[in-house]
Amino acid sequence: MKDEKIPIEEVYVPAKRRATLNPETVEQLAAAILEEGQKSPILVRHDGKRFVLVEGLHRLEACKALGEETILGNRVQARKY
Repeated sequence: MKDEKIPIEEVYVPAKRRATLNPETVEQLAAAILEEGQKSPILVRHDGKRFVLVEGLHRLEACKALGEETILGNRVQARKY
């Protein structure tokens, strides 16, 4: 897999995944990303029009909170939910 910069506004988060969001974890990750940069890419699949988040909700939300426009990610082949 090859890391690529993905526009945050093009990442769709399924409702089921959004339900697992923990604001405290987002704050901690945002602080870590600010100090050290993003260590692990998120995983997304491309459905033709947008990217669908597979893994990395807290990293995505942390980057949003920091005002980032792109996030480091990998495209994967994942089954549709």
